[in-house]
Amino acid sequence: MGLITFLSDFGYRDHYVAAVKARIMQLAPAQPVLDISHAIEPFNIAHALHVLDSVFRDFPVGTVHLVGVNDHGGAKGKGSWQAALFEGHYFVAANNGLLTLLTDGKPEALVHLPAPSTSSPTRDVLAPAAVHVAQGGLLTDLGPVATESYQLLNRQLRLQDNRITGHVIHVDHYGNLITNISRTAVEVIGRGRPCTIHFARETVRDIVAHFQAADPGDAVCIFNSQDRLCIGVNQGHAAELLGLYFDSQVDIRFPVEG
Repeated sequence: MGLITFLSDFGYRDHYVAAVKARIMQLAPAQPVLDISHAIEPFNIAHALHVLDSVFRDFPVGTVHLVGVNDHGGAKGKGSWQAALFEGHYFVAANNGLLTLLTDGKPEALVHLPAPSTSSPTRDVLAPAAVHVAQGGLLTDLGPVATESYQLLNRQLRLQDNRITGHVIHVDHYGNLITNISRTAVEVIGRGRPCTIHFARETVRDIVAHFQAADPGDAVCIFNSQDRLCIGVNQGHAAELLGLYFDSQVDIRFPVEG
């Protein structure tokens, strides 16, 4: 028996999360379910992608990730829900672009799930599919192999000899700004050179180990546990203080060699 994780935009005020868990218990009373979060912003695929991509690899291979975000999907009719295998993990989600973003369009396996008429697809379609896989069932038992999916594209870094241009992909609970600039990109383009990070009207001249390396109230840059460049303000809300938000531009510049 595998583990099921549960991520949704259902919030914590209503019965929606409990209804899905009740369905799982009806189907498999001993099935373990672990919540990732139910505070994803409603219908926000980018937020769900960031949270899921940041944590799914920390779970054992074979874990089934049940995603109830924007769960009526981006494609109507047949194929509105899907199950996928990627990096040894299973995912069940609406066909709304999230799985194409997560897998970069290259899942190891992908099937369409049946599309009954329901007002609660996470409870009635995705939860049973997650239980089936967690209990040892095959993806191919769930539906036909998918030949196409609803497509969304990840924003790509712009890499130049002396500059990296990226964007904010998430603002976390503390107001820290997570970007799509990776440690690898900085190391490859930087080649050991010092760098300056430019955003809004601010310039930071170093990437440090943790936010507390700066004085309280100062802007600071670190790499987080996913090796993404993050911008924060020590003991402050960076997004509000700097006027930055999702998709704001961030530049890293290196001195010209020679």
